[in-house]
Amino acid sequence: MSQLALRPGAFEPWAGLPSELAEIIKPELGTLAEEIVEAVRERIPEFGQSMGEPYEYVIRVGVERALTQFADKVGDPSLTVDDWDAVHRKLGYGEYQQGRSLDALQAAYRLGARVAWRRLADAGLRLELPAPLLFQLGEAVIAYVDQLAALSVEGYAEAQAHAAGARERRRRQLMQMLLSDPPPSAAAIADLAKSARWTVPERLVAVALEPRADDRELTLPDLGPAVLVDLEGAEPCLLVPEPQLDRTEGALRTVLHGSRAALGLPVPVQDARRSLRWARRALALLRRGTLSGKHVVRSNDHLSTLMLLADEPLVELFAAQRLAPLRQLTVKQQARLSETLLAWLETRGGAPEVASRLQVHPQTVRYRLRQLEALFGEQLHDPDSRFELECALRALTVLRGPTVLDAD
Repeated sequence: MSQLALRPGAFEPWAGLPSELAEIIKPELGTLAEEIVEAVRERIPEFGQSMGEPYEYVIRVGVERALTQFADKVGDPSLTVDDWDAVHRKLGYGEYQQGRSLDALQAAYRLGARVAWRRLADAGLRLELPAPLLFQLGEAVIAYVDQLAALSVEGYAEAQAHAAGARERRRRQLMQMLLSDPPPSAAAIADLAKSARWTVPERLVAVALEPRADDRELTLPDLGPAVLVDLEGAEPCLLVPEPQLDRTEGALRTVLHGSRAALGLPVPVQDARRSLRWARRALALLRRGTLSGKHVVRSNDHLSTLMLLADEPLVELFAAQRLAPLRQLTVKQQARLSETLLAWLETRGGAPEVASRLQVHPQTVRYRLRQLEALFGEQLHDPDSRFELECALRALTVLRGPTVLDAD
């Protein structure tokens, strides 16, 4: 058999082998496939365990077809067998579905290449094939197995992409469920969270994000699998487990340029909708300038304001009713007397204390207090009335600055 010679100018290693070599290889294939499968099962722990008949069948078929295809390619390098390539993509796909990394499968390919090369080399030596031909055959085996391994990597990546897409869909469904009204049951949350690979926290915080002014989708860095994200809607938001809040807030402060965000209050998971409602309210007040702060605020820091302004139309009606005696005054008089009344209610002090706070003369304060006494009378001496007056003044101060009642 020493008359066999390499084909010159071949691009792929097996294409340079003489086609007659295929007839030498094929008789070895009957038992070689079984030898490779057994070697893989014995030496690679992941494949020594029970894999289940369907998956074991795919592996065995993959080995048999790989060997047959190699012999066929040696016989005719122009041969294309795309359907066989699908088998090796399926092997990679299956490894991901089995929850394993590609390491074991790649090791199996390398082991299979060594076993195949030893068998074919032994056959070549028995037939006294020339050394250059054996070297080329060894290179062809290695190159061919590398191609098969690359196909499995493609299949593994495809499975990852499919799983990621399915997981993202489930995470979006989970977020919609958590923010639904009425709130979902704990069992329903647990079931969907499991399929979305999301660990249910004891408490979470909703974060309301300001949409981009140019209507382009907001982009954020990877906040980790614990944070549920919705950046596609008109009102983008996050759901953040309470232990992750500081890290998430830090990331937002770093990356949000020209946009603002507000953090809701920590709540049990079933109450996520409430936290988001408070966060969106805080964001609206931040955008309006009512809340002080930079571009990221916490609702915890503005609880009294959020409470007072929970229903602005009601606040307006309440203030108009409680402060009605001021309506008969000019705008400037309303501002001065409401400022003085609020300072007096807050300090419950005499003219000197109120004057010090307002930075006016005590005599000016005494004059204003007499005016207020004439306007409000017994309301200034009733605890419930004083409380309502202070609430009305504080709310309007937050809304408008120095209190001025509507003209009507």
